[in-house]
Formats: sequence, C-alpha cells, structure tokens
Amino acid sequence: MLARRQRVLAPTYRLFYEEPVYVVRGEGVWLYDAEGRRYLDCYNNVPVVGHCHPRVVERLARQAATLNTHTRYITDRPVELAERLLATMPRELTSVTFTCSGSESNDLAVRISKVATGRTGFIVTEGAYHGTTETLSRMSPVTGVATAPEVFTVEAPVDIRGPTEFAERVRECIARMRSAGVQPAALLVDTIFGSDGVASHPAGFLAAAAAEIHAAGGLFIADEVQPGFGRTGEGMWGFQRHGVVPDLVTMGKPMGNGHPVAALVARPEVMGEFARQHRYFNTFGGNTVACEVALAVLDVVEQERLIENARETGAYVQQGLLSLAKRYPTIREVRGAGLFLGVQLASKDVTTRVVNDLRRAGVLIGAAGRNGDVLKIRPPLPFRRGDADVLLGALDGVLQHLG
Repeated sequence: MLARRQRVLAPTYRLFYEEPVYVVRGEGVWLYDAEGRRYLDCYNNVPVVGHCHPRVVERLARQAATLNTHTRYITDRPVELAERLLATMPRELTSVTFTCSGSESNDLAVRISKVATGRTGFIVTEGAYHGTTETLSRMSPVTGVATAPEVFTVEAPVDIRGPTEFAERVRECIARMRSAGVQPAALLVDTIFGSDGVASHPAGFLAAAAAEIHAAGGLFIADEVQPGFGRTGEGMWGFQRHGVVPDLVTMGKPMGNGHPVAALVARPEVMGEFARQHRYFNTFGGNTVACEVALAVLDVVEQERLIENARETGAYVQQGLLSLAKRYPTIREVRGAGLFLGVQLASKDVTTRVVNDLRRAGVLIGAAGRNGDVLKIRPPLPFRRGDADVLLGALDGVLQHLG
C-alpha cells in the first residue's frame, strides 16, 4: 500500500511516524490498523466527539437520503445551525457564514478584515498555522513558507514570560508595521497557540493583546479550528477563557467531526461593511447534509457532557504529566487547558524519538512548536481516565527507556 501510494499521490504529502500506520477503522478514541492492532488516538482533534460516532453517522446518512442542496434555497438546517452556534457566542456576534474548512474560514476572515478596515497588515505568531490557501500559507510561518510582505510576526507566548508580555509584543509589532508603511488590519491567533507549542495560562492574557490591535484600528480574529467545540474544558470556545469578544471567529472541520463543514462568525458591522462591497457564496458551505452533521455534533457535545469531560479528564492528564516531570528532567514544562496539552521536552530529537516510541507502544501523538520540541496532546473529547492511564503509562515507559 505504501508503494502504491507513492506511485500515485503527489510528493507534497507527508506521513506521520518513522513506521507509518496503515489505518482501516476508527471507533471512539481508537484507531485500528490492517492487522487489527488498535492505537489510542491522542492527537486527532478533528473527530471531536470520537471517530465514527454512531449518532453522527446515522444523521449524516438520513439527511443524505432526504436532501442535500445549497444555501441559495431556503432550508431549515443552515438556519438552525446558525442559531445554535450564535447561542454559544457573545451577544455582540450575530452573523454566520458557512464554509467547508478552517482554511476557507480564515481566508474569508482575512478578506473581510481588509475590506472592513481599508488596511492590509496582519499580525501572526512565529509558529502559527492558519491554513492552506495562497494567502494563509504566507501567514503560517510553521510551514516554512516565507510570510507575505504585509504579514508581521510576533513571538508566541509559550515561554514563561510570554503571556504577560504578549500584549507588549503586539504593540511593538504594530509600531514596526507603521514604520514600514503598513497599517494593521487584524491580529490573527489560534486562541491556545497549538502550533506554536500551546500557551494557555494565565487565562485572560489575550484580552490585552486584543485591546492593542483595537487601539490601532485593527480587528481581532480568533482562530478556533483547534481549541473550539469545548476542547479547553472552559466553555465552547478558547477565546472565552480570556474574557474577550473577537471581531471574527473562525472554525473548521471539528465542527462536523471530520465532515467538511466550517464557519465564520462576525460582528454585524464588520460583516455588513464587507457585504456592501462583496458577495460570498460557497456551494458546499452550509449544505443541508453538512449542517445536519454539525447539529449532531453539537447535540453530542451537550448530551454527553464532553466539555465537562475535557475539563475533568484534562486536569487528570495534566497532573499525571506533572508527576512524570518530577521524575524525568527531559520534561521541561507542561502547558494547556482541558484536552489540549503541550509537553515541552529537552530538544526536537528527544521529541521525535518519544513520538515514534509511543507509536510503537500503541499511542498516537504529535509534535508542535517552532522548534518541534513540544508533545502535542489533543485526543477526541470522549477520552476518559482509563484512556489517560494508557497514555501516561506508555509515556512513562518510553521516558524510562530513554534514560
């Protein structure tokens, strides 16, 4: 299968792990390979309510057998989904636009910001990842693509002083922009800085950074593709931990548990200015099947109390990681909230070895950070204490073997 893949798929594709996993089935927090071995999924945030959740699958199939069309007809599912999403948001946010992916949502947010402010400059963090379009690839430094001339970077708040200094870094960046003749349109951040290596505490530090961009006449865009839908355990959205109301909120495929549905939510005055000058229509964005799937995901998050589980199980995992840190000096710091955790290790080489050794032990995990030296833990939200014990036990064994 690997040879067949290499013959027909473009060389731009990459695989996880030194020994890639040939996955044939998923269920809950587990993935299964072609030999029937199961792997604990501690990495994939997209299946937010668990792989192949039966209620989501059933509603997808039922709606697909009834109607699948776009938003140029009046149908009930897009309206109901927009109402449900807005019910989780601050009252200042009242306008929903549907897309198919986080990349599309972020790309649209950039377009809206330029029109609403009449400006072109954007601030992102040094290890950010925001999407795959031409525009967003040049606003995602972690990919190695050179940033666009009017995109400026700030150091992410992942070091000890970072959270308290982040607003100052944004203010200094705005001054650099203006010195270069660029006016700031927006600050765009993932609200838990997942690709930068995870920055979560103290809760509230993002509010001062948002105030800086607002004082400069720009907008604050909260990228919720990774931290959204309850992952941080303190509400539906990562920005809520910081007591801030964004101008634009973007979300991605966790909204559909992997089905291609996403959205952008905006302040009415911001979206209104864009709509006066431009139209936006996305054939598959907000189609009836996608909206039914997203409604099923919201139901499961609520009825299975997954936000509460993220908070409680996440705290349990974090305590276990802190206990391991006392025994293994290669663990430098543990960061995160809910079921989105980052474990700072001694080096990229150590992190790479730990990731691959965990894969051999049946636990799938990833790496993050500008230097690739952070273990990134973000399992599906039905992850329970028993699953956490499997993760912690495997990590203990790997670290012990490393010496």
